[in-house]
Amino acid sequence: MTVGGISALTQGQGALQSSKISAEKGRFEELVRSVYGEASSVSAGKNVSSSQILPEGRLNGDYGTGFSGTFRSPADKNALPTGAAANQANPNVKAQTIDRTSKLYEKALELESYMVKMMVSQMRKTVLKAGGEGDFASKMYEDMLFDEYAVAMTKNAGFGLADQMYLQLSQSPVDVEA
Repeated sequence: MTVGGISALTQGQGALQSSKISAEKGRFEELVRSVYGEASSVSAGKNVSSSQILPEGRLNGDYGTGFSGTFRSPADKNALPTGAAANQANPNVKAQTIDRTSKLYEKALELESYMVKMMVSQMRKTVLKAGGEGDFASKMYEDMLFDEYAVAMTKNAGFGLADQMYLQLSQSPVDVEA
């Protein structure tokens, strides 16, 4: 019994996969060149850093909508809190306003979105799948879809968690006597 090497065992699948990856890499490099308006004859191996492609604070590979630039109107600079933050039990407390255009509020929205994503992910685990577990690509797509659901829910549902965080973090520090 003669063994013809690795390709005999894999029936050429390794070479096929390698050629597919190489072709995909070429198409991606061409896309990057077209985004920057460069000619196709740009020397191969030119590096493009993620800071040149992505807005500040976004991760490489993060294709979600996010919260940057969500609130831009002048009314957003002095907005009233919504959701749980608006339900202040003490009527003697002066109503506070929120600057929805600030970076602090944007980060509070991101944290609220993360909490909503965790909640939705736990809810998703309770749903039985008809076709089994699914492949890696479908799981990745579903996870990205639920990320966008969490962002949309954070923007539109009015939970008020981000408002509460903003109000808590933006308060001036109080001197405490020892």
